[in-house]
Amino acid sequence: MKWKGVMPAISTCFDKNYSVDHDFMTRHCRWLLDQGCTGIVALGTLGEGATLTFDEKLQVLRTCVRSADRRAPVVAGISSLSTSWAVELAVAAVDLGCAGLMVLPPYVYQGDWREMKAHVAAVFNAVPVPCMLYNNPVAYRVDFVPEQIAELAARHPNLVAVKESSTDARRVAAIRALIGDRLSLGVGVDDCLMEAVAMGASFWIAGLVNAFPRESVELFELSRAGKLEQAFRLYAWFLPLLRMDTVPKFVQLIKLVQQEMGWGNESMRAPRAVLAGAEREAALATLKQALATRP
Repeated sequence: MKWKGVMPAISTCFDKNYSVDHDFMTRHCRWLLDQGCTGIVALGTLGEGATLTFDEKLQVLRTCVRSADRRAPVVAGISSLSTSWAVELAVAAVDLGCAGLMVLPPYVYQGDWREMKAHVAAVFNAVPVPCMLYNNPVAYRVDFVPEQIAELAARHPNLVAVKESSTDARRVAAIRALIGDRLSLGVGVDDCLMEAVAMGASFWIAGLVNAFPRESVELFELSRAGKLEQAFRLYAWFLPLLRMDTVPKFVQLIKLVQQEMGWGNESMRAPRAVLAGAEREAALATLKQALATRP
């Protein structure tokens, strides 16, 4: 598969009984691809993968693969409490037709480099498909620094990409300085898009794209084409929304925006709860201002 363009970290829609709404997810996947997105990334943090059972994860992947219908690759987020469960999910995802994997450190336990290297290596070694390492020290408190990424790339041929979400705009350049074009590099922090693309990021795993795919695709394409003035005008408009992707309640915020835009609802599984009070009012005010000035 090719790691390029805008690849939504798709949210998982729940119905009124908090079961996965597969009918909606089918429509959502197809709409995102119709708007120019180049792949679907399922079971990430935005996808509330940690709240899904193993069987539910497989059902979500099956829905996404069927919905994409070979138009674009589906990438499965691989995260779990234990290494053996991560390997089991990775193998199952490949069997279901996922073209690639997004490999995370384990939930809860934040180990040292020796332990984390062994964890992700076990997943890489278990599957034949291309894998992307997801580096998000803000959320997972495990930081794969450029030198460690270079070591993993040297040992695992099917590690072909990195989703860099450290919020440090220097990281993409640092990885490239060490290993050149050995890995495709992507940005996973919405409000660092232009900075990462300027340093060579070839793909964006985005959050607000779930509600604003047209603007997301246009922003990425303008940035990649070097049309910086046009890109920055769009970026400046989009930034108040994009910053919703970078705070602890980003799932609540993005799902609220999706609901207001007619693409989903804000239902989520506890312990997350829908926004209320001043937080909700502030989010809705930000969205209202964005819509009033939408390009």
